[in-house]
Amino acid sequence: MKRLEKYADRAYALLRIVAGFMFSFHGAQKILGVLSTTQPPAFSQLWFGGIIELLGGLAIMVGFHTRLAAFLCSGQMAVAYFQFHWKLQMGPEFFPGINKGELAALYCFIFLYIACRGGVKWCLDRRGA
Repeated sequence: MKRLEKYADRAYALLRIVAGFMFSFHGAQKILGVLSTTQPPAFSQLWFGGIIELLGGLAIMVGFHTRLAAFLCSGQMAVAYFQFHWKLQMGPEFFPGINKGELAALYCFIFLYIACRGGVKWCLDRRGA
């Protein structure tokens, strides 16, 4: 398994790129109506969430202000989990398998990790470095 260490930065970059792309697609569904039949009302909380998903996901994907974008997206997913999935109720609804909050919880922690680590490889942040 030690042989895989030399690919750690590449694997991390792929995680960042794929997670950013998939997150931005959720925003494209909400804001642009891509492969979706519904759109939230303009300037609603869900609409602002879609803007963060679309633009934040794209920024993470290309590595533009990666730490800031990932931190913002991580916070949005924490809010999504507690407000929409767990709904701040005590009990078994806390668990993602029950409240269907797996994606929100995973995105929250993946983006928190990306916020801590930055762009690293294959990103616009490194162009000026």
